[in-house]
Amino acid sequence: MRSTILKRIICLVLWFTGAALICAAPAHAGIFGTVRGIVHDPRHHPVEGAKIVLRAQATDWEREMETDADGGFSFAAVPAGIYKLQIAKEGFHSAALDLVVNSGSAPILHIALAIGAVAETIEVSAGLGTVDTESSTTQSTISRTAIERAPGNSRTNSLQMITDFVPGAYMVHDQLHIRGGHQVSWMVDGVPVPNNNISGNVGPQFDPKDIDTLEVKRGGYSAEYGDRTFGVFNVIPRSGFERNHEGEVVASFGSFNETNDQVNFGDHTNRFAYYASVNGNRTDLGLETPVPQVVHDLGSGVGGFALLIFNASPADQLRLVTSLRHDYFQIPKSANSTDTTKDAQNERDAFVNFSWVRTLGSGMLLTVSPFYHFNRANLDGGANDPAPVTTDHRSSLYAGGQITFAVAQGRHNARLGFYSYAQREDDFFRLQDNSPGGSSLSQTLKPGGQLEALFLEDQVKVSRWLTVNAGARLTHFSGGVNENAADPRLGVAVSVPRIHWVVRASYGRTYQAPPLSTISGPFLNTALTQGFKFLPLRGERDEQYEIGMAIPLRGWVVDTDYFHTRARNFFDHTPLGTSNIFLPVTIETARLRGWETTVRSPQLYRRAHFHLAYSHQFAEGRGGVSGGLTSSQPPAKDFFFLDHDQRDTLAFGGDVELPWRGWAAASVNYGSGFVQGNGPAHKPAHTTFDVSLGKAFGEAWSVSVTALNVNSAHFLLDESNTFGGTHFNN
Repeated sequence: MRSTILKRIICLVLWFTGAALICAAPAHAGIFGTVRGIVHDPRHHPVEGAKIVLRAQATDWEREMETDADGGFSFAAVPAGIYKLQIAKEGFHSAALDLVVNSGSAPILHIALAIGAVAETIEVSAGLGTVDTESSTTQSTISRTAIERAPGNSRTNSLQMITDFVPGAYMVHDQLHIRGGHQVSWMVDGVPVPNNNISGNVGPQFDPKDIDTLEVKRGGYSAEYGDRTFGVFNVIPRSGFERNHEGEVVASFGSFNETNDQVNFGDHTNRFAYYASVNGNRTDLGLETPVPQVVHDLGSGVGGFALLIFNASPADQLRLVTSLRHDYFQIPKSANSTDTTKDAQNERDAFVNFSWVRTLGSGMLLTVSPFYHFNRANLDGGANDPAPVTTDHRSSLYAGGQITFAVAQGRHNARLGFYSYAQREDDFFRLQDNSPGGSSLSQTLKPGGQLEALFLEDQVKVSRWLTVNAGARLTHFSGGVNENAADPRLGVAVSVPRIHWVVRASYGRTYQAPPLSTISGPFLNTALTQGFKFLPLRGERDEQYEIGMAIPLRGWVVDTDYFHTRARNFFDHTPLGTSNIFLPVTIETARLRGWETTVRSPQLYRRAHFHLAYSHQFAEGRGGVSGGLTSSQPPAKDFFFLDHDQRDTLAFGGDVELPWRGWAAASVNYGSGFVQGNGPAHKPAHTTFDVSLGKAFGEAWSVSVTALNVNSAHFLLDESNTFGGTHFNN
């Protein structure tokens, strides 16, 4: 079966590649953005021959060109990140602006040069470069500097780099939740790392120390994005362009015997760059505990990461990304001395992504990206556990590819693409009674499935102030069920003249393919005799609309939005008894809505930065379990709060440069409390405070001290009414 699926995928990839090369239909790749614009004088006459320099702020990546007769310039295949754009022309003041490049973006910048001496440089309005005036996507960009300095953000087994900067993002029952759901997509260089399993892993997907830029998209998606859409995280890894035959050693030690160590090295030439790292971590406080005491909670891991970039020709770039991780977690238990439970989980994750990026002409890119992903999560009960002893082993293999053909010309920024993968599961489950005369139940399943998606998107700049985004995504999934989805995406962005405020609105439908998990044999028979039944898992179908506004003001950027999502077959998970095994289920309907606000500052007094992320949201479900293991209980008629509903979530902080090459950073995280029991009451509010101090000694050494949860707040984080269990904060 596996060979048949893989042959089909290979044929589809080859067919689509040939069609793209022959037809050359206009369609921007997920790895890069395009920086283009028009330079003019105070009378709006084009300025020809102006020197344009685009320079990455954190690496040695740099390009330059001159404006044409129409004052135009265009840089294609610019990696997503933060840049400085400089413009110079004899007889005019030089101009400079900070620029955030998002993957797939191609805004047209209109830059006016004032008459004067070249030696004088004028900083262009921050709103011109830091706010995307044409996209209807709600998104955030997190830089490597922010990850390095924000307290706790660079720990290997941590997602604090997300919860500190993204509104409505929080960790509860050891899972990342965002916008009321926990189905998120991870991408590297715009290439998806698929994982169809729900709550099967608690280990990290990436070491934050390997990230150069993290793009976080939360809504208003283009048709290029599918699968897990409560949050899309696009990792732009460190590339070696920030290194000149250099390496780095990071070593740490802290409370609970925690270490987060890494060795990395990299180098680059004009045509070749590489970056590689090896990391190791351990702690005596790995997972959230079911009781206030920390008992049997060791966590450890080791991993490696590598990126190779080769410019084979001026028109061809080859990129190879590979990662390998192994993580081990003891399952925490109660402090009762008679509790002999010693469950543990071993996880492995490996992926390889390869991308060939071909420039086909001015503003046109073809990207072909085959990928492979292997993921394993093995839960083993201790030999002396009280009956039954649980064994749950799952291995998932994904093989496929993504092809994107993009063009950014004139008023259009269009993308046409194809995405597909074949999936193979190897699942083993056993309940063993080790007492004399005890029995056991077990099952071995090897389900398979595949997904194909075709997407088409165009961003049309109707006028200087109005941009329309429209597209569609067609998806076919075959596994335990066969399903098709046709999802439209529509958005508009209105740029208010002079003040550069951007008002955006979007509507879209998304399809999330179901996991292949199922039960059969003796487990199914036992469930039937106890009044349970197992319904096939079907894909989640979401309908979302939102409206938002981005306001640049004297270098500050305030972004606020309202979103409303209606979901059918909402994915969640339920534990098997009191075990650590979570079975995927779907709830008939869910209603997720809320207000979000982010604030980020410019560099204040040339020393400080400030950021804020706030969310006021509702996460509610209605109806019964429509897929997975369900009882015969009548479904709820009214909306009820989902167990991860938290009304208000706030994270704010900043960093400041200190004398003698020192720096300090702090962050505050507040939550109004998750739902208590069946609601509507919620648990008390909670606040934690983190701080870090650092100092560089020359160019080679730096030392930092970080204190997490300085106020020593220890509280019952959630006591889920249906699915999550009981957890205290770390």
